[in-house]
Amino acid sequence: MVDEKLLRIFMQDHLAAATAGLELARRTRGANQRTAYADDLERIAEEIADDRQALEELMADLGFGSDRVKNIGAWTGEKLGRLKLNGRLTGYSPLSRVIELEGLVAGISLKLSLWGILLEVSEQEGRLDRDRLRRLITRGEEQRQTVAALRARAARDAFLDS
Repeated sequence: MVDEKLLRIFMQDHLAAATAGLELARRTRGANQRTAYADDLERIAEEIADDRQALEELMADLGFGSDRVKNIGAWTGEKLGRLKLNGRLTGYSPLSRVIELEGLVAGISLKLSLWGILLEVSEQEGRLDRDRLRRLITRGEEQRQTVAALRARAARDAFLDS
């Protein structure tokens, strides 16, 4: 039997994390317009938005709502994360890109964990669409590979002489 209360809290926590992740993806995309990173980051940001929507839909299928306070807190936390030092007094630096891509890899990994756990839970919870979860896992793995490759390139660009 599925503990719906704990599952609801778990999914609400992940939705809040997805809110922060989407903001990070959008910020990273915006800061990298007209760079070699732009096309991949555009696609990743769109897919992360779609994934957040998919989570909301999965929650609705279970009769769960979002937790507005958690979502606002996550959104605010992402905005505060912009205040970190990046080696420049103002503006974007190559270090900013590396750190943001590290954050995206971490967020995508967290999302993959969510999809995997929900796939396991779906064995007892028929309202969770197993095929959809498998597709989300496949897309998440592709996202993680893409962003990890971008992160490696960004690290070379930032730390190695060309």
